[in-house]
Amino acid sequence: MTQSHDAPRPTMAIAEQHLTYEQVQAAMKAMMDQVKDTSETPVCLAIVDATGNMEAFAKMDHARVFTRRHAVRKAYTAAVLGINSRDWGENMSNIGQSVSENGDPMITYEQGGVTIIKDGAILGGIGVGGLRGHNRDEELAKVGLEAMGL
Repeated sequence: MTQSHDAPRPTMAIAEQHLTYEQVQAAMKAMMDQVKDTSETPVCLAIVDATGNMEAFAKMDHARVFTRRHAVRKAYTAAVLGINSRDWGENMSNIGQSVSENGDPMITYEQGGVTIIKDGAILGGIGVGGLRGHNRDEELAKVGLEAMGL
């Protein structure tokens, strides 16, 4: 039996909750506005969806390559594991395992990745890299999370 190319085909259901363009842009603007006034070092910002795919990325001038990669890895970790990257690192340390034992080279234990959750559903992750000082990347990621108005 042949199928017409115009016939409807079954598709995967679209998740009822997802990040909107407006939420992503509000988060990026809030984080960049704050960091421009408070940081002496260039930072990178990343937002990914629930599967770890990039929604937005921004970097300040002269950001190091590692900082760029790490912002993305932090956002990815928070989204796909459903836990802030710092908390994941603490959990791994508490059970005596390293990040390399996860089998996913994108997973990181560094602070700065925050999970985006609404009504119990993981919508994605925000990652920040480059700020100096204890938990400052995570604090800036939380500014973005707050700006999303979830």
